[in-house]
Amino acid sequence: MRFDVITLFPELFGPFLTQGVTRRAFESGLVQVKLWNPRDFAQGMYRRVDDRPFGGGPGMVMMAEPLFRCWQAIRDDRTEAEPAPTLLFSPQGERLAHPVVERFAQGAGAILVCGRYEGLDQRFIDACVDLQISLGDFVLSGGEIAALALLDAVTRLQPGVLNDEGS
Repeated sequence: MRFDVITLFPELFGPFLTQGVTRRAFESGLVQVKLWNPRDFAQGMYRRVDDRPFGGGPGMVMMAEPLFRCWQAIRDDRTEAEPAPTLLFSPQGERLAHPVVERFAQGAGAILVCGRYEGLDQRFIDACVDLQISLGDFVLSGGEIAALALLDAVTRLQPGVLNDEGS
């Protein structure tokens, strides 16, 4: 099982992947997590990943182009015959509940997109995102906390991760 995480803050995932009960699953390779920073796919000297919304509005959105390039690099790097689903963590998404976690725990993984700013360029969402997930009726600064919650919940359901399967 492999999860590819698109995030502007990959360093937030380090402690989670190396500590705690679920670390065994990551160390053994039972659950693989690859971190991808869209800045690595941005162009220009400043590797900008944000811009004003095309239709106007407050704040900044993550630009489609670096996200597209990052997403395509992940697709090229994955070897499954069936493409992995792409999830965006968003307040507009389906609420994360145990049946959703179970579905992902039984699959081959997914591409997890952690938004920032006022969101993502809608062109990327329309072209690449299969499912939007929300932790609840509140707003977070970014999708990283939601991604960590999904990774933790899915990993706990993998055989051999917990000493007591009923935990």
